[in-house]
Amino acid sequence: MEQHRTRTPQRRQPAQAQPAPSGGLGEVPAGGPVSVAVAPAPAAAPKRSSRPGGVAPVVLALRRFPNPRLTGIGAGLFAALAMFLLACADQLLLGGSEIVYGVLFLPVSALTALWVRPADLVTAPIIVPIAFAVGVIPVAGGTGGFGGQAMAVVTALAVHAGWLYGGTLVAGLIASVRKIRQMRERQRHLLRADRAAARRPRA
Repeated sequence: MEQHRTRTPQRRQPAQAQPAPSGGLGEVPAGGPVSVAVAPAPAAAPKRSSRPGGVAPVVLALRRFPNPRLTGIGAGLFAALAMFLLACADQLLLGGSEIVYGVLFLPVSALTALWVRPADLVTAPIIVPIAFAVGVIPVAGGTGGFGGQAMAVVTALAVHAGWLYGGTLVAGLIASVRKIRQMRERQRHLLRADRAAARRPRA
């Protein structure tokens, strides 16, 4: 008799899960919590001022203003011609108002002191009184020839001496400030030259 061999079915063991390789991108262990890294939002760029270098508009306007460098004679001609033309315009439009003439004398004095070159700063307080005397001729209102005109000019200078002193003071202050700044710049230049000479290696 043939013996029938009964085969006992073998149970298959569950396959063990292989550990995920560490260091992989986007691989998370099974059953573990999923963490999502959120990148911080980029910081807002600081707002830049529309003005170049953050300079005030007043300073920019002053930089656009013409800045010639006149000699002492050139500054004197500018001041005298400007005052004479302003006096003629005052005589035609306002009937020779000496107050308006005195008010206009102040900015002309300031411009004269600003536009004269640094070597001729001393001449600025001397130029502006002469320009005031030249320009006051059309508004003085003298009659009777040269003598009467001269007396009218002298009278106008005596009556409106406040405007004359005021314009001269403005020119003197501006010239003094410019002179002080020039001396400081020269001292700084000398200090820089001394420091550069001290840093040079000696042979």
